[in-house]
Formats: sequence, structure tokens, C-alpha cells
Amino acid sequence: MSPIRIDVYSVFPEYLEGALSASLLGKARTHGVLDVRIHDPRDWSTDAHRSVDDAPFGGGAGMVMTPEPLFAAVEATEPVRPLFVLSPSGQRFDQALATSLADGPGFSLICGRYEGVDQRVADHLCDGELSIGDYVLAGGEAAALVVVEAVARLVPGVVGNDESPEHESFSGAARLLEEPQYTRPAEFRGWSAPEVLRSGDHARIDRWRRAQALRRTLDRRPDLLSEDALTSEDQDLLDEFPPQ
Repeated sequence: MSPIRIDVYSVFPEYLEGALSASLLGKARTHGVLDVRIHDPRDWSTDAHRSVDDAPFGGGAGMVMTPEPLFAAVEATEPVRPLFVLSPSGQRFDQALATSLADGPGFSLICGRYEGVDQRVADHLCDGELSIGDYVLAGGEAAALVVVEAVARLVPGVVGNDESPEHESFSGAARLLEEPQYTRPAEFRGWSAPEVLRSGDHARIDRWRRAQALRRTLDRRPDLLSEDALTSEDQDLLDEFPPQ
């Protein structure tokens, strides 16, 4: 099976390389499960200062990344598609999109900097724009790491237990938040882990987990699951395991 390929374009490759060489992502790259390639658009700049930005037409604060180095970098490296530019005005990145990208051969990302990138990059070079949330960062590198990790951990062989991603928040048809987790010791500073989790009754444990996921989603993210969408079985679970 060929590794999933991810091309990332950034004027701060060292920002990315450290994180992408650590933990699960680093191991997956070492073992050939992920093929992550980082490209610096400055390598395709044509002036002595390796410039990649200029003042915006029409005036305004800040600088804008120019199209020439980005087009040249992409055309020279022929990244896997789809190619997205990271932007606060882009499509919201979510678990469904992460799953879709993990099922494909790979994807590529352009990290904006300064006041963003020339719109012609988004319109004529990329396949879309991605946003990781309704806030503004200094650049796209942090967002790129979010996207890469969210997708990569869904690729078989990246996470040690391949079943883990299937039971996490936003996964599955119901898009429930994940239930709370506990580990040893059973009691810590007077706070006890739920008895049901230590009971050995796996059917009851499964019911408890489902009930906790339902209640947590209703309390914290009602936009994901309204009370009207609860089945009679779900309501029975909430009644069986009332709030503590």
C-alpha cells in the first residue's frame, strides 16, 4: 500500500518540520506510512532577497504573499491534489473532511503569511480554501499541523490501535462528543472513577459510554444533536444513567 502523500508550502519550514518529526507523525514518516514533503516558496523567488511578499494594491496595512513564487513552487513540485490554501475565510475543516482526505491518495496545503496570499493563488492555483476556525493566526503553519494530524491519524497504521479513531468525538453517523475517560488509580484525592467502568460488565459499560456521549453532546454541543433527534433507546440510556 502506497503511503499517503502530503505536500506543505511554507516560508517557515522549520516550524513544521519539528512537529512533523515527533510522536505518531514522526513514526509514521519513518515507517513509510506518511510521505510528508515541505517546500519553501522562497526557493522559487527570483530576487536577491528571496522575497515572497509585497504591498497590497489599494493600500492597507501589512503585506501580501505574491503569486509568482507560489505558482512556481507548485508547478515545479507537482503536489498531490486537492491543493488547499489555508485561510480564515475558507471552508470549515471538520472530521468529515478529514475522513474524506484520509481515504484518498493525499492532499496539499499552502500556508499563508502576513495579510494572506494574492487571491489569484486561491482562484487559479488551488482547489479550495480551508479554515480551522473563526479566528485569525499569524500564519497558516499552525493550521496546517492541525489538518495534517487530524487526517493522518485516520490513516491505517498511524495510530497504534486502529479502532481508536472510530470511537472519538465527531466520528460516526451521530457525530457525538466522546465520553469521559478514566484510568488508575480508582480513587484520587477523594474522587472516584465510575463504578460501572470497573464492574467488568462490558454490556453495561457500553451503555454507560453511549449515555455519557449523548449527555455531553446535548450539554456542550447541542448543535450536533438536538433532543428531538434522540431515539427511545437513547432516552432509556439517559434515564438508566442519570447525572451524578
